[in-house]
Parts: sequence; structure tokens; C-alpha cells
Amino acid sequence: MEKRKLGKTGMEVTVLGFGAAEIGYRGVPQDTVGRLINGALDAGLNVIDTAECYPDSEEKIGQAVSSRRNEFFLFSKTGHEGDNDHWNPAKMAAAVDRSLKRLKTDRLDLLQLHSCSEEQLRQGDVIEVIQRARDAGKTRFIGYSGDGQAALYAVESGAFDTLQISVSIADQEALDLVLPAAKKRGLGVIAKRPIANAIWKQPTKPDPYYQTYWERFHQLNYDFLKGDMAEAVGTALRFTLSADGVHTAIVGTTQPGRWRENAELLNAGPLDAATIQAIRSRWQAVATPDWIGQI
Repeated sequence: MEKRKLGKTGMEVTVLGFGAAEIGYRGVPQDTVGRLINGALDAGLNVIDTAECYPDSEEKIGQAVSSRRNEFFLFSKTGHEGDNDHWNPAKMAAAVDRSLKRLKTDRLDLLQLHSCSEEQLRQGDVIEVIQRARDAGKTRFIGYSGDGQAALYAVESGAFDTLQISVSIADQEALDLVLPAAKKRGLGVIAKRPIANAIWKQPTKPDPYYQTYWERFHQLNYDFLKGDMAEAVGTALRFTLSADGVHTAIVGTTQPGRWRENAELLNAGPLDAATIQAIRSRWQAVATPDWIGQI
């Protein structure tokens, strides 16, 4: 599996990482989580990304792979978009300590703010929480996870080492708005939801979390999504990883063996320029100003 340096952090990360939201939100049994993550580590994975608000995701990761802690980079997040109480600095600091306990580790490789607003970033106190965590040795690096103008402000503030942002065939706002600035400042870039949950395969309207992408796909109507599912996923992943400045793409799954299958799709190599341009052109022809990055 190809590795890339995560910007100025210098961490050599696999281009495909594991996103752990689904194992929490979907109530995946612990034995399944163990087989899933250990199998991915055995296949070469070295990035695991989670958050304190992903139900019991952190606990499951801690139980499954804390004994292999030196084999992967561990990322988590504090705070939660949409809930102002989660941006209380004292509660955020307590949540960091709780995350370490759940994950059965004494330090993270990356601690990220979880999609707080530009207004909250400008106030500065939420940034200070993770800076203090870094200074106390609880995390090696700090980052911002989010989209749009808040992400651009985070990049230009100079406070962060990394940016986690939505980049996919159904979420291209960041390609022009934020990624050029992130590259200029040398930030490590983590692409979230890189295959837009592969929701194009759903024949009927899904639950609200997936609806935005489902609706976009119906309008984008990409031809390559109408054929073989594996090839479609491979094209989507390769599109994201072809974006200038992206270092790793975080994919979630609840199925043991799926990470290895996704990794094998990347053996096809970089996506050709003509396909990339076709995807970009279709987006530019169809997307409206409200097609903003999705959390």
C-alpha cells in the first residue's frame, strides 16, 4: 500500500485509512470490530480515525487493537458540530482524557476539532484546548476537521498541522476553496467520506445522514456508476486520492475484509486525467452554490 507524508507532521500514512464512525453508530459487535480492524492492520493499514462522539467507537478500537498501538497512527476528535455544549472548553478537555482512557493509550498521534464553526474558531478557546493537550503530551499533532469557510479559516490561521475535509465525486467544494491554501501552508490533508458512502447503489431514498449525497448522485448521473460496483468504488477512491494535496482517504466499513478489498482497488494506479476532468466538468455543470461540504 502506497504511503504519503502527512504534510508537515512527517507521518508516513497509508493512502487508505480506516474511519471508525460506522462501527459506533451501527452497533457493530466487538468480535466483528476485532476481525475488521486487525485484518486491516494485517493488510497494511496504518491510520485509524475516530471521535469521542461516535458512540462506543473509541472503546471498541481500544479493546480491539490497543496491543498493537505501535503499528498505526491513531487520530481522534473532540467537540461535535451542532451542539454548543460540546464546545465548552472544560468539557472538551475532559473528553480528551476520556478518549485516551477509552482507546487504552497515553497519547494520540492527532487530535482534531470536530467541525466547529468559524465563529468558534475565531474566539480561540477551542483551539487552546487542543494546544494544551499537545503541550501536555496527550497528542503529537493537532488538526481541524470540517468544511467550507470554517475550514479555510482554520487553514489560514496557522494553528493546525492537518485538515480533515470532504473530498469525493459528490463533494468537490474543497478542491477549489480550501485545498490550494492547505497545500501552500504544508498541512497534511485527510479526505473524509471519499466514496460518499457509496450511496448511489441505494435504489430508494435513504435515511437523512445519506440523503444529500443520494440526491446529488441522481443529478450528477455519472455513467461510470452504472456499471460494476467495485470498479465504481475504485474510480471514486482514485478520484479523491488524485486531488492535489490529499494524503490519505478515510473509509468506513462494518464488514471484515472490505478494507482489504478497497485497498486492492487502488492497484489500478492513478486515475487518468481524462476521467478526472470528466468528473470535474460534470460537477461544475450540475452543482449549485448550496452543494457544500458534508460532515
